[in-house]
Amino acid sequence: MRILLLEDVQMKQYNHFLTKELESGKAGPKIQKIIFEIIFQHIQDMVFVMKVEEGPKFRYLFMNETGMKKANLSIESIGKTFEEALSTEAAFFLQKMYEQLLNTKEVVIFNDRLVNKDGNEVYGETILTPIFDNEHSIRYIIAITRDITERTMEKKRIMESEQRYRSIVDHNLDAIFTLSTSGKIMEANPAAERLTGYTEKEMTIRSIYDMIDDRDLDKFRQLLDKTCSGYALENMDCKLIHRKGHLLIVHIKTVPIIVNGEIKGLYVIFKDLSEQAKNMEMIKFMAFHDQLTGLLNRRALLEHLNEQIYVKTNDSCEFALFSIDLDRFKYLNDSLGHLAGDEILKKVSSRLLQIQNDNCFVYRVGGDEFTILLLHTNRSEASRFASKIFSIFSHSFYLNSHEYFISPSIGISMFPNDGKDPETLIKNADEALFRVKEKGRAHYQFYCTDMNSVITNVVTLETHLRKAIEKNELVLYYQPQINCENGEAKCFEALLRWKDHEFGHISPDVFIPLAEDTGMIISIGNWVIESVCKQIKTWYEKGIDDIRIAINISPKQMNQPNLVPFIQLMIEKYNINPSSLEIEITEGVMHDTREVAPILFKLKQLGIYISVDDFGTGFSSLNYLKRFPIDGLKIDQSFIKEILSDEKDAAITTTIIHLGKSLGLEVIAEGVEEKEQVTFLRNAGCHKIQGYYFSKPIPVDELEKMFLCSSQMKKILI
Repeated sequence: MRILLLEDVQMKQYNHFLTKELESGKAGPKIQKIIFEIIFQHIQDMVFVMKVEEGPKFRYLFMNETGMKKANLSIESIGKTFEEALSTEAAFFLQKMYEQLLNTKEVVIFNDRLVNKDGNEVYGETILTPIFDNEHSIRYIIAITRDITERTMEKKRIMESEQRYRSIVDHNLDAIFTLSTSGKIMEANPAAERLTGYTEKEMTIRSIYDMIDDRDLDKFRQLLDKTCSGYALENMDCKLIHRKGHLLIVHIKTVPIIVNGEIKGLYVIFKDLSEQAKNMEMIKFMAFHDQLTGLLNRRALLEHLNEQIYVKTNDSCEFALFSIDLDRFKYLNDSLGHLAGDEILKKVSSRLLQIQNDNCFVYRVGGDEFTILLLHTNRSEASRFASKIFSIFSHSFYLNSHEYFISPSIGISMFPNDGKDPETLIKNADEALFRVKEKGRAHYQFYCTDMNSVITNVVTLETHLRKAIEKNELVLYYQPQINCENGEAKCFEALLRWKDHEFGHISPDVFIPLAEDTGMIISIGNWVIESVCKQIKTWYEKGIDDIRIAINISPKQMNQPNLVPFIQLMIEKYNINPSSLEIEITEGVMHDTREVAPILFKLKQLGIYISVDDFGTGFSSLNYLKRFPIDGLKIDQSFIKEILSDEKDAAITTTIIHLGKSLGLEVIAEGVEEKEQVTFLRNAGCHKIQGYYFSKPIPVDELEKMFLCSSQMKKILI
């Protein structure tokens, strides 16, 4: 509380009375007793009576107990001047204030700071009141100092809080508006000026609703209305109108301003998402489009197929899927170079885009493979559409002033007759395309069920498979693994092939699962192990001993208790070095840790090389690599296929290579078909490469002719 000052008239009367009484000495003691009684017992402020002397000097006549205690003075200070009782700094300051009173002869009010005996800062507000004598000279000065430490500290806290608030608001990167409950803009921070293009002065004469796009106005108004009910809200994106007229995409947060329990307004925070939205659109485009040609990619194809099959309400609507491959493009690409090949692909894509519309979508799914999805069609219309595709390729392509003719091969599957899910439709279209290539290319063919007639009679096929070994129908083909560093081919994967006397060549994708299901995989697997050991022995006799052959071990065979003894028996029977054998297991096998771990360690003790096949597609776990005696990783070909066009596949492949190298494991890439893939893998540090680019799986005689000679391995130029 501030001390109430007496009216001027009353003050003059008081001064005159007090001066007269004190000088006369008649009523002085009585008055002094009353005054001192009040000062010492009832007033909690610091009270000092100072005598004015020539100089001027100011001498303490008395002080109350509060004054002595809070000013850190003692009874011995009475009778002393400022210079004698106080520090130099404090004395100088008070001397200055008291002299000001002498000069003005009016009450002086000032604030000062002192440090008490406990070392704490104390703030005071002091009122100096003059006491005049008959000649109107100031004889005494009464100083009353009120402790305003708590008030001062609270004021400081309020000021600091205000500064912190202003710092948060003014330096915030997001636009912050202070609004009334009606939506009028009261304040806006600098970020709001940058976001909207308006100055704060221009905005404070507007309503926030004037700056919101009409299409979002109702939702925005509902948001603010709910905030004015006491709820802080967010997670609403809307469009804000910039001063220049263009729209900004912003994310909104709202906070009610509550003072003494009453909502006085609200804060609205706008986070600019415009650039982020552009980036998201770009990322989405890149995710669903081929980087080279700009066409939709395989991911987009799967999305559209899923949408047509599972989302559309009219499931009975037919559509056609066209699988297109450019005839002899590989030879064109190899002879002209991949840059020229890329230009050809761009020109082909440009022509195919001519037929794209709301019912027809064109995709590049990899290399020279294209797919077209034709909606709302039937078999006869699809046939006419295939003819239209051929007409597009009837005209030659020009590149660097040279003319080139390119023809397509087309396989077609129809929904729902040829498949009721995306994978089946794509597989069957590819199967039809494969049949086209077998029959001479440059035409089209629909998928028909007899293309896979071999596998329709499973019972008959099983009967034939059981007799395959005794009829010598099984044979091993070998595919080389090329060393990226020196081009050597010292490692080969043994791959099982079956040519049935009645059905002809049966795909491993057909008979291997059948062998697994029937348990015949055990006897077939043992046959493979012995055949490989026998072949290694034959190569030894030809002087080829620096070699390693990989054998795929099925999950069922892996769980056989006699697997390790049988392998050891074959090694001893044919007297071969265990290091010439490699066992390939899948990630799924490693999932059964308790059963598999002892087998792998026993194989390792024999000196056999152990690798993980199709790495990245099964039960991947770094823990397996740490706990099992693994020597190598084989990157699954599903990642290799798209490494040149799919950033994720490229990143996964590079990561696996780095992981393998960090763990001291050899890394082999499968399914390599293009020179650019070789370059990518070699630059990434892959150890070995396996795939059709170097060689498809081939019989023993071709393998020896192409990759093996009498005493040394041939080197491949990579």
